[in-house]
Parts: sequence; structure tokens; C-alpha cells
Amino acid sequence: MGKVISLRAASTYLDDPDVAIDTNHLERALRVIPMGKKNWLFCWTELGAKHVGIVQSLIATCRLHDINPYDYLVDVLQRVGQHPASLVHELTPRLWKPLFSANPLRSDLHDLRSSCGRTGA
Repeated sequence: MGKVISLRAASTYLDDPDVAIDTNHLERALRVIPMGKKNWLFCWTELGAKHVGIVQSLIATCRLHDINPYDYLVDVLQRVGQHPASLVHELTPRLWKPLFSANPLRSDLHDLRSSCGRTGA
């Protein structure tokens, strides 16, 4: 038997052209996580493995939103100390892009990379 689709899910899909018919694009973006499992055996601690998972999730989310992960992480790591704790949700990739991507904070290494002729991460 095939899967039963609820009326609500079907109407959401039919009413909104931005809703994808499947989740293949999400599964491809998250594919790097299971691919790295052997490498993560050497995180030494459970906390270290948890942090690796968080960073991988942020990078996958950046890619889904067409954000350069390097630019995002450099900006957020500099901004997080001065950003109000009540607005920390603004630093997630989905909200960071419209708020901060036009003028991201840069590291001193960015100027060095630019002067060497390297522009991509």
C-alpha cells in the first residue's frame, strides 16, 4: 500500500508553489553528517561530538540558504559577544541572511586573503 497523505498536507503543497514535493534536497544537504561518522569517533568526548554535530548542522543550514558558511561563522563568532541575548535567534542562518549578510563582520585574515588574490572560501 502507498502512504496516505493528509488533506492538510496536500492542500499546503497545492496552495504554496514554494513547498517541494519531496525532501530530497534536505537529505542531500544532510548527507555529510552520516558520511563523517567514522571521523567523529575520535571526538574524544560526548560533548565534543555534540559540538561537531551543531557545527555541521549550521553549515548544512547555511548551504540550504545560499550562505557562505565561512562568512557566516566569522560574522556570528564576532557578533555573538555584543548581540543582545534576547535576540540570539537573529543569529541563526535563516534570519542572519536578511539582517546581516549585506555587511558581515570580517576577520583580519579576510583582508590578507583578498590581497593575495583569493576571494572564495
